Amino acid sequence: MKILIAADMEGISGVVHWDQVTPGHAEYARFRRIMTQDVNAAIAGAFDACAEEVAATDGHRDNLNILVEELDLRARLNSGGPSPLSMVQGVDVDVGGVMFVGYHARAGSPNAILDHTWSDSRVANLWLNGKITGEIGLNAAVCGHFDAPVIMISGDQTACAEAVETLGAVEVAVVKYATGRMAAECLPPEAAQKKIREAASRAVNRLRMGRAASPYRLESPIAVAIEFAKSEMVDRAMLLSGARREDRRVEFTAEDMPSAYRLFRAVVTLAKG
Repeated sequence: MKILIAADMEGISGVVHWDQVTPGHAEYARFRRIMTQDVNAAIAGAFDACAEEVAATDGHRDNLNILVEELDLRARLNSGGPSPLSMVQGVDVDVGGVMFVGYHARAGSPNAILDHTWSDSRVANLWLNGKITGEIGLNAAVCGHFDAPVIMISGDQTACAEAVETLGAVEVAVVKYATGRMAAECLPPEAAQKKIREAASRAVNRLRMGRAASPYRLESPIAVAIEFAKSEMVDRAMLLSGARREDRRVEFTAEDMPSAYRLFRAVVTLAKG
């Protein structure tokens, strides 16, 4: 059984501020190491439950955060970008289950550390088939297209609750309790990573027993609507052929979820200018 660990950074143990997840800031190097340790905890938990193969995908910013020299020797790392499936690169190759490590809640969520959807400066909201969606649902829907269920998540309490509400009975490791957008009661990394390892092990055991949540699948074609923060971003995004505009929203339809994912990424990139 192959497990994919899709890692982001805002939900990593101890993270409460953008400086801690942004290259160039003094705190960033410290939290790269903690991110790597959180991923290693999930890898260890997967192998504790007899996973046969584990790959990790670095899904934060330019996908260059996890320290490969400190990665668990039993795993492999998808690093760098852009790659075809971005935050869940590798999910299309015989993956039995996916773990979301270090994930955050969607834009606008209260009591959620660094809540956003893909781009904090550009994307105000995202809808897939009419349902408001964050990165948890967006990436899970790509996984679901390839018949891979999300089986575990780590992050703050709001991100974990969003995953359960969206995906069903996934295992959770709450590593911090957000009291605002940039304030939380945090577990020490060692304690948080113990929770991640245990949740990962439970998740793989449930998957092996046929008791994991079902893959998260959206009905095709996929209707995508993106609300941008500023009207000039919409002006640039409308360079996409076939896009429709409604005030600060750009809408389009894709034949399936991988196509919707690529177009979403392209539109948000266009909006940056």
